[in-house]
Amino acid sequence: MRVATGLPARAMVEATRGSVVGRERESEVVAAALAAGRNLLLEGPPGTGKTTLLRALAAGAGVGLVLVEGNAELTPARLVGHHDPSRVLTEDYRPDNFVPGPLCRAMTEGALLYVEELNRVPEETLNVLLGVLSEREMHIPRYGVVPAAATFRLIAAMNPYDAVGTARVTPALYDRSCRVAMHYQDEGTEAAIVARVAPGPTDLVSRAVRAVRMTREHSDLRIGSSVRGAIDTVLVACELAAVRDEAEVSVRTGLDAARTALSGKVTVQEGCPRPVDEIIDEIWGKADPGKP
Repeated sequence: MRVATGLPARAMVEATRGSVVGRERESEVVAAALAAGRNLLLEGPPGTGKTTLLRALAAGAGVGLVLVEGNAELTPARLVGHHDPSRVLTEDYRPDNFVPGPLCRAMTEGALLYVEELNRVPEETLNVLLGVLSEREMHIPRYGVVPAAATFRLIAAMNPYDAVGTARVTPALYDRSCRVAMHYQDEGTEAAIVARVAPGPTDLVSRAVRAVRMTREHSDLRIGSSVRGAIDTVLVACELAAVRDEAEVSVRTGLDAARTALSGKVTVQEGCPRPVDEIIDEIWGKADPGKP
């Protein structure tokens, strides 16, 4: 038996067709879970298209998407909202001097609340989210009870591969959500993404994508680059070639672009004596599409 929740799964999936490259399975699963009234945890590294997918799904459902950056400074007051201090001094606490935060706005508007880097959020703030997931309403002192509209959902993202500055997400949150893994896509799909966002010579796109994929497996790198590294490499290389009056992107220009685009997106292993530019140089050389 299907329960009417106000979120049309088929319309959401159709909205992803023109704006999302690949991710057919994830689009269908996420849309189905949202339409079923479930909240979601999206697990995967940065740059795997989570925000792009959710924007398309929200547009297909005709609801808003409220983005929140998860970090140690995301206090309950910043998430929920607060009373305007200047008005409180003159008017005391009143409902009309309350400034809604992203959680309050999303609940009231029936929007999708997307919290990035959930495992960086303080425990006291996570407890606020748990209460909302359990009761679908929130009691705000000196303001009142805020009920969640029928289409409100929480979607949280986290990178399980980066443990620096993160905390373990409580099992209670997993128990109240469905989980979808968002891994890197295959080489052909990543090349299609780069070609769409950063049109450039085919061999340059291929080399940039291959280089980025190599960073994820290199023994001297703890964290590799997402497809954004390939996009930036192509964009910078094309502009740099124009600055240097090159009819085609030269080897030197491509390497300079790769260093610029990738060196800040990868993390060198602790204790590795090699500088990051040296590692990028090695990878760019091996990524030549003319090599097997």
